[in-house]
Amino acid sequence: MKQNRITKLLAVAAACAFAISVASAQQTTTITTEPTGTTTTSTTTAAGAIMGYNPDRDFVTFRTKTASAPVRYYYDKQTTIVDPEGRTVAWSEIRPDMPATVYYTTDSDRMVVHKIVLSQPVTVYKKETTTTTTTRD
Repeated sequence: MKQNRITKLLAVAAACAFAISVASAQQTTTITTEPTGTTTTSTTTAAGAIMGYNPDRDFVTFRTKTASAPVRYYYDKQTTIVDPEGRTVAWSEIRPDMPATVYYTTDSDRMVVHKIVLSQPVTVYKKETTTTTTTRD
């Protein structure tokens, strides 16, 4: 009985931590240089899940927790993907429904991703095949 109560308390604590992370899903940092010339760099973060990635395209489909429809975030050769420990992850390891945070800037009407931080480590599955041969004498 006590284990069920502890399990429920841990589940509620995890749900609260998740709700807090969703509540602080977006953050904006702006750098402005003046007076001779104005240079504005605005980096925004969004937390959500990667909905799709196609290596033949130049965008990642991403859905934030608060958005109803997925949004396209464009990437380039400088875009990096890292796991929670900061290790670089290959694009081929990206799967749908992976929770992540994107760091992007707005360039005209496009959101260009500079960094994607996965919320969970990438699980790599190795498929092993075993063949058994039986001979009769």
